[in-house]
Amino acid sequence: MIVRRRELIAGGAALATLGGAGALAVTDWQPGSDDGGVEPVELAAISGQGEEGDTVTVPERGRVSLVELFATSCDVCSRQMAPLGRVAERVGDDVQVVSVTNEPLGGTVTRADVADWWTAHEGTWPVAHDADLDLTSALNAVSVPYTVVLDAENRVDWRHSGYADHATLLARLEEARA
Repeated sequence: MIVRRRELIAGGAALATLGGAGALAVTDWQPGSDDGGVEPVELAAISGQGEEGDTVTVPERGRVSLVELFATSCDVCSRQMAPLGRVAERVGDDVQVVSVTNEPLGGTVTRADVADWWTAHEGTWPVAHDADLDLTSALNAVSVPYTVVLDAENRVDWRHSGYADHATLLARLEEARA
């Protein structure tokens, strides 16, 4: 009977741990300290944002940035494009709005596939590829879509996993500007 109690206690502890991890996965919890800011990363530009070999610096120091990590296979990412487009149009050049994919390119998904997806979803702001996962790691991105708002010093002001409407995105950008 003692063995069963131990198994029950161990099972309960495991469930509690999984429950806590699940709760963290669906919240805006921000691990660690981002006070030092995120170091800018040079990423390869995709689509009509430049010629082959052009790069995009993400995030740009001195300007508030909204970085959206996405995948072409993600349905929620597809839905996220409309709110992002409204935000990009509204903020203009005052804020760096950039979407980034870290999908491995060259196999089942090519650079042209991402460009075609971008055009089909009416992307008009810069889109880039994080081939080495440098930005993905620096932002502690755990899923897609994954949105991060950084202040002008590249400190993370807000991060969110999942869909976010344009009003929420605009509000978070305003907070980062303050």
